[in-house]
Amino acid sequence: MFPQEFENRMKRLLGDEFADFAASYDRPRNVGLRLNPLKTAQPPELSRFGLTPVPWEKHGYYYDIATRPGLSAYHEAGLYYLQEASAMAPAGLLDVHPGMRVLDLCAAPGGKSTQLAAALQGEGLLVCNEYNPKRSKILSRNIERLGIANALVLNEHPQKLAERFAGFFDRVLVDAPCSGEGMFRKEEAAVTDWSEQTVAMCADRQLEILRSAAKMLRPGGRLVYSTCTFAPAENEGVIAAFLKEHKEFSVQAADAPWFAPGVPQWADGNEALKDTFRLWPHKLHGEGHYAAVLTLAGEEEPEPAFREKGLPVPKELENFCRENLVEYPEGRLMSFGQTLLLVPHLMPRLDGLKVLRAGLELGELKKGRFEPAHAWALWLKTAKNTVSYPEDSTEIYRYLRGETLPGEQNGWTLVCVDGLSLGWAKGSGGVLKNHFPKALRHLG
Repeated sequence: MFPQEFENRMKRLLGDEFADFAASYDRPRNVGLRLNPLKTAQPPELSRFGLTPVPWEKHGYYYDIATRPGLSAYHEAGLYYLQEASAMAPAGLLDVHPGMRVLDLCAAPGGKSTQLAAALQGEGLLVCNEYNPKRSKILSRNIERLGIANALVLNEHPQKLAERFAGFFDRVLVDAPCSGEGMFRKEEAAVTDWSEQTVAMCADRQLEILRSAAKMLRPGGRLVYSTCTFAPAENEGVIAAFLKEHKEFSVQAADAPWFAPGVPQWADGNEALKDTFRLWPHKLHGEGHYAAVLTLAGEEEPEPAFREKGLPVPKELENFCRENLVEYPEGRLMSFGQTLLLVPHLMPRLDGLKVLRAGLELGELKKGRFEPAHAWALWLKTAKNTVSYPEDSTEIYRYLRGETLPGEQNGWTLVCVDGLSLGWAKGSGGVLKNHFPKALRHLG
């Protein structure tokens, strides 16, 4: 499985441990999911997935790969995010609390962003950025699927964001693009595309990204740098080079007994690197990761948030809420054309930024009426008209295929799977007209 140069390097680094490291690749691949507490505090029965807890993430579980939870309607409803267990570590190390301003700088496909959103509990602001345009769309879709209302999804270069958001964030996560050595078992391309030249190129890029990230952290704030690779050049080497340049930053020790320490002699010998973390596949049930927790000296508060008065509520939206809803999100109203959005009060100015998603999309004004967005359905817990079907029911799979369903409800109706909101339908004359988005429909 291993490229020869990679194998030679790992034998040199690990010595007698290399045999255990190599043997770990003969085990079945570890697969995990993380429950979404924003959806419900009491998830339905999931024992058929064979769940066992991930020690370092309270909402994380390993599952039986044969059960394929990604094909369940629960996945479409945003009940969980499929995420490899070691990838759950960096967001936990960031120590996020409700009300903070948090940046996920290299965020696609969204596993760590949705984990950070869960920690924010709907309060504060989460900015998720992805430089690759195609991957940023996947990120935006996952933010919507998990019912996250306080996120801003951007498609920008880190340097541009550093100019715009100097000293703005309480927490910053840099899960940096890397050579992907921890993905060798999962993706064949990670093996065929690997080279020591790629490692060196990634290390240079990672340091540049980290420099930009540092500018956006407030004094006293916390930054976590992580990769899914084993190369010292991309891990201890990047952190060592960063600390030499940024004397105002220090490595923060964290209580994480499941992980192995970083290795100072694999970089410049800085003993602080022992307080960084390595997640080895032969020492835990995970594919491998590296993480470093950094803090910026000082205790200043972040810059005051830009506060703009929200739009007045159009009568069409007011009528819709009165007729259909029993719960409402907090925020201020914005519009993009005829699309209405509800954004957090902490939302910064958006002019000049490539925005894919801002706050919660409520819906569209259409010739004197309001049509609710799919994103709003996924955020809701209930509505005045609600219909719920079992996860294994014919009705649920008909709904996901875009078919009309029988129903006595009139008007906008929230369709749920075992009480978890899934999308909209509109009832009239004994039928529920399907409003599940065409782009998401299951054709099987």
